[in-house]
Amino acid sequence: MERIGTALIGCGKVGETHALALQNLSQSRFVAVCDVDAKRAAAFAQRFGVVAYTDPAEMLRRTDIQMVSIATPHPTHAEYTIIAAQNGVHALVEKPFAPSLREVDRALSAARAAGTKVGVVSQRRFYPATQRVWRAIQEQRIGKPIMAIMTVLGWRSEEYYRMDAWRGKWDTEGGGVMINQTPHQLDILQWLMGPIEELYGYWDNFNHPFIEVEDTAVAVLRFRSGAVASIVVSNSVNPGLYGRVHVFGSNGAAVGVQTDGGNVFISGVTTNPEPPINDLWTIPGEEHLLAEWQAADRELAARVNIMNYFHERQIEDFLQAVIEDRPPAVSGDDGRVSVEILTAVYRSQRDHRPVHFPVPAEDGCGDYDGRLSKALYSRECK
Repeated sequence: MERIGTALIGCGKVGETHALALQNLSQSRFVAVCDVDAKRAAAFAQRFGVVAYTDPAEMLRRTDIQMVSIATPHPTHAEYTIIAAQNGVHALVEKPFAPSLREVDRALSAARAAGTKVGVVSQRRFYPATQRVWRAIQEQRIGKPIMAIMTVLGWRSEEYYRMDAWRGKWDTEGGGVMINQTPHQLDILQWLMGPIEELYGYWDNFNHPFIEVEDTAVAVLRFRSGAVASIVVSNSVNPGLYGRVHVFGSNGAAVGVQTDGGNVFISGVTTNPEPPINDLWTIPGEEHLLAEWQAADRELAARVNIMNYFHERQIEDFLQAVIEDRPPAVSGDDGRVSVEILTAVYRSQRDHRPVHFPVPAEDGCGDYDGRLSKALYSRECK
């Protein structure tokens, strides 16, 4: 089997998940890691038997690296994707792609110019329960999708935000529950339902006064197909309940996936996440399959570490995409859509009107795509 040289930028919590996959997968020859913390990079490199760097550009100039995983805080994702492209290296980026559409577009433009591939991590697409929903829609077993409900009701404590200095701040995280806890479900929603026509939304911080960013957001969407959807996401529900995406069809049938039970898990912290399952299935003649599938999914979760296993499946797909010169299952363009959705919520509240898709990047605005207070809102945006 062909093997390609791989590397990692970011030796933090989710970086370990990437490193384990890059070490274990037969398509990968793991050769280097990079982190701004030299001691952490050295310790990581020693553990995995690779070379440590503190400068991503220096590492990516190595001619034996063809693919890099980027597992750093969100505001650095675009910069490192661009450096990878400039060195002819394909990049798989942790979610979200970047905090702003301007940064996403810069990264995608650099990759297109260089002919490199970009993927964005959305490993929950690879869950068997999510795949069943996808197949049911593709095979028209619910007729035409006409409505969807995406709900993520979780909790994040003050202790969580103190785990890392970048958490909970506009300039170092770029947002709150939408950008950090729910990009996976946003991606699944748009993947299942197709291109979005417009969105109207609201956001706020209700019970986390120690952070700057939103802890709750709601939105309604209209898709180009004519279908509609609602989004309700929050880090203000204690204890956390679930993350779910339900789709309803024109023949009256409904299908759904619970991607998360309780709080959305934290990479490197959560030890026993609830298994992802189909929690809704009313296709005529298939209702009896729900219990069977739930048992199979719980059995899989008992055998594997689902926090690592499905990351590995997506990383494996990306490596195969490089080898086969095909698009990855979750592309950079897919990752842009999730950033479009959360950006549209911010702008919709700011402008008191629906936001039409595709959503362009804003230039000359002083409010970071609607995230900041009106006092900082530039007149140039109006």
